[in-house]
Amino acid sequence: MNEEKELRLANFEKMMAAVEKSYDDTVAQMEKLKAAGKVKSATYGQLMGNKLMYQNVMALYKLYDLYDPNDPKQGETK
Repeated sequence: MNEEKELRLANFEKMMAAVEKSYDDTVAQMEKLKAAGKVKSATYGQLMGNKLMYQNVMALYKLYDLYDPNDPKQGETK
C-alpha cells in the first residue's frame, strides 16, 4: 500500500511539474508573438486559452493545499 501511495505522489509531482513547464513555455511563446506584433493572431489566442487553463489547474492545486508557490522546489508565484 505504501508503494502505491508513493507512486501516486510521484506521478502527481510529475504532473505538477509538467503543468508548470507548459505554463512557462506558453508565456514565453506569447511574449515572442507579442514582440512581433502578433497579439491578434489565432496562435496567440490559442496560447492565451492554454495559459488560462494552466493557471486554473495551478489554482486548484493551491486551493487544496497541494501547491505552494512560495516553495522554491515548486516554482515561483504565477
